[in-house]
Amino acid sequence: MGSTGKRLAAVATTLTFDKFWQWLGGHANCIVRAGTPEAVLIDHDDFHWTLITEDDHTKVVQLARAKDLVGEILVFSAEIAYVQVEPSETEGEWLFECIVESEKAREVAYHFVMAHEYDDGEHRREEKWTH
Repeated sequence: MGSTGKRLAAVATTLTFDKFWQWLGGHANCIVRAGTPEAVLIDHDDFHWTLITEDDHTKVVQLARAKDLVGEILVFSAEIAYVQVEPSETEGEWLFECIVESEKAREVAYHFVMAHEYDDGEHRREEKWTH
């Protein structure tokens, strides 16, 4: 940090979607929000996240209050080239962007904002990270 108090720009890192999804399974309680360009699901103290693997190509991210479904996102994993990871604009949060690439464009198809950065550990089921 310089005398201006600005954070240095962090370099984004990447990982495969399969590695990210496996890690995310152990960190579902750490999701702050998840979405697509069209919709966003936002965590709340009364909500819980469920991650489901329908098949090799379809993943489901559900947000529920007790047994009532608040919303869900279908993730078509075969389309995802990689996941880009970098600190979010909000202090202490990390942005995971699922990138789809074609010959003409590079797009963020899905995003997850997490309460902490990517690591190799897993939380106990009853542990929930908050800010």
